[in-house]
Amino acid sequence: MTSLTSRQASASSPTAAPKVNEVVGVAAGIGATARRARSDAYDAWLARLLPDRPGVALLAVGGLGRQQCAPYGDLDLVLVHSGVAGIDELAAELWYPIWDAGLRLDHSVRTVAEALSVAQDDVKVALGLLDARLVAGDPELADTLIRSATDHWRRTAVRQLAPLRETTLARWQAHGELAFLLEGDLKEAAGGLRDVGILRAVALAGITDALRPAVHAAHLRLLDTRDALHQQVGRRVDRLLAQEREGVAALLGLRQTPPGDPDTDAAGAGGSATAAGPAGAAGDGDALLRRVAGDARTVSHALDDAFRAADRLRTGRRRGADGRPLRRPVARDVVEHDGELVLARTAIGARPDPNLSLRVAAAAAVTGLPIARATCEWLATYCPPLPTPWPAEARAALTTLLGAGTGLLPAWETCDRYGLIDGWLPEWTRLRSLPQHNPVHRFTLDRHLVQTAFEASRHTRDVDRPDLLLLGAFLHDIGKGLPGDHSTVGAPIAESIATRIGLPTAEAKLIGTLVRLHLLLPEVATRRDLADPVTISGVAEAVGDVTTLDLLHALARADAAATGPGAWSDWKGRLIAELVARVRTTLDTGAVPEPPAPDPALVAGPLPVVHLTGDRVAVAAADRRGLLATVAGCLALHRLEVLAADASTVDGRALVECRVQPRYGLPPEPVALSSDLRRAVGGDVSVTQRLRGRALAARGAGAEPRVVWHRDAATDAVLLELRAADAAGLLYRVTSALDAAGAQVRAARIATLGGDVVDVFYLVGSWPSDEDRTRLEAAVLAAV
Repeated sequence: MTSLTSRQASASSPTAAPKVNEVVGVAAGIGATARRARSDAYDAWLARLLPDRPGVALLAVGGLGRQQCAPYGDLDLVLVHSGVAGIDELAAELWYPIWDAGLRLDHSVRTVAEALSVAQDDVKVALGLLDARLVAGDPELADTLIRSATDHWRRTAVRQLAPLRETTLARWQAHGELAFLLEGDLKEAAGGLRDVGILRAVALAGITDALRPAVHAAHLRLLDTRDALHQQVGRRVDRLLAQEREGVAALLGLRQTPPGDPDTDAAGAGGSATAAGPAGAAGDGDALLRRVAGDARTVSHALDDAFRAADRLRTGRRRGADGRPLRRPVARDVVEHDGELVLARTAIGARPDPNLSLRVAAAAAVTGLPIARATCEWLATYCPPLPTPWPAEARAALTTLLGAGTGLLPAWETCDRYGLIDGWLPEWTRLRSLPQHNPVHRFTLDRHLVQTAFEASRHTRDVDRPDLLLLGAFLHDIGKGLPGDHSTVGAPIAESIATRIGLPTAEAKLIGTLVRLHLLLPEVATRRDLADPVTISGVAEAVGDVTTLDLLHALARADAAATGPGAWSDWKGRLIAELVARVRTTLDTGAVPEPPAPDPALVAGPLPVVHLTGDRVAVAAADRRGLLATVAGCLALHRLEVLAADASTVDGRALVECRVQPRYGLPPEPVALSSDLRRAVGGDVSVTQRLRGRALAARGAGAEPRVVWHRDAATDAVLLELRAADAAGLLYRVTSALDAAGAQVRAARIATLGGDVVDVFYLVGSWPSDEDRTRLEAAVLAAV
């Protein structure tokens, strides 16, 4: 036997061991046949590595144990022995060639008793042993462990599923729900491959029919998707990033078809979109995302059912004095039975009520109890469609459902699972699993709408009409996926829905207004000068009244919270709140508030003045051109992003005030920043050279930049809007170019949208000449 030391020495030789592609034959290949071929190749190679020793067996668990090897998956191996001598040296002889081949290895060496003991204490190990399969060695030893592990699981599964559920919920919390994520983890997210392993264990224990045909089909498609992802990226990866979608879709045969093609139309309407398009066509990433979402939903629903079945077996049914299971009324025609919501017997025997499905959904959301599977199936089959307009009872139930808080999401998903939502809102078919291509968004459109309603429920006490807030939040992006601006397109759709569900004409029009203007406050707050009377009067005119203003404010906060962490910040919240306060004053009094006076500390005392307080940087210097550019460049040098900038002149002093945030999370050293600012505004050439060198070396990439002009949007200026890729030092370069071209910038607003920015510059004067504007535009684009 080769010693460990000599084995390590041989590993350094160029010919020490084959590489992974030599072991498997080829890493590529998608589908069950390719996965089985990889498994067979691994089996044959590993069998050659294990010496023929009695009392030793090599077992595969994980993907190799299930014979579902991904192109770049790990190897999970257990070396089982009966207490033979020299097992550590034998294990080294086995593991080192695997590492030398470039394979990632999860391994353990145990006796049968040790393996069972660990499985008894660790449910993850217990689940892993359920997939154990003999690769080489003593078959009797392997059979003993496999049978014992399986028997132990069947005896203890109901008890062990309780802690397993807790760890599963923690994993879901960390990775999110695959069905609704735009860039989900195919393995770890809720509804992913890890959950299928739990379902397999539940089925093996005989708790429920967890691996029904729909789950099996979804599992195979998820495995195919992961195979294609590995092949696309060329390494092990489980998260399906947006940039990989089209390539993965092409490998799976989900190809884009020409407009008007039936397959394309079916995919856009929520169909499966599994048909391949013309040969050579690009992959349809949206169709792939919809398919993954559908499969993840199937898995998630099955696991929810399995956990509930295990809970019932573990706790037993609650029974009354007569020995019958307890039934507790929770709403009209809805009762709690055995921890689930079911229909009252009178509701089943009577003529079906069109409002019944909404009442059941609202009861589930309010109580947090799941709706029984049989009840959902009965409602889907027998509940008649709602009349137009809806009765008041149905409308009230929808409001209760949307405003239920944490109970909304699971209740809505259950109803969607059984097709009840489509009966309430025919538009839902188009919205289901629709991707959102803005990188700020984390959810598919359907989940974003429901999530926004959930977030809006936190603000219902801030508005006069909480019911309209909830409905407006739910419908605010209803126009997405259709040609044109989604706010404009969605407004009449939302108004039509509001009319259908029975709202009076004036209230339906207000819903349309909320949808049309739902981006007004965040866009104006981040892109316009809030001290300019034109800004405030324009928003007041668009909003019209305080009730609408408050609804839009609450909707903006809910929308941002439902979008993702990149859509909101304390600074953005303060800007919107300031805008709302100024517009409210205008609506109440008819007069636009006076702009705030300059900071007294900047207009007195010796120059230069530099103040650093929190996210505010204020500078006063002798009046000269280019001060804003100098300050912006110095901030970029210290890795600070400028969110807003104002420049003014008071009594011969040039004042620049900026709101900033660290680009990489850590604030700069204030003493060094203050020193550089003082030197820079004083004209120190060495600082200027550092600014130019650093900023010019950090240009952005991506789509071509674009300039848009806005006239009549300010009192004394025209607005130049730059849309470009984000980059460090961009504000410095652009303001320097504007200064060199003879433009005076009195304010700048910077909005970052994922990897892009929308920077707005207030240029003093009217700039009526087309030639001058063209020259200025060229200078800005050259600076980008």
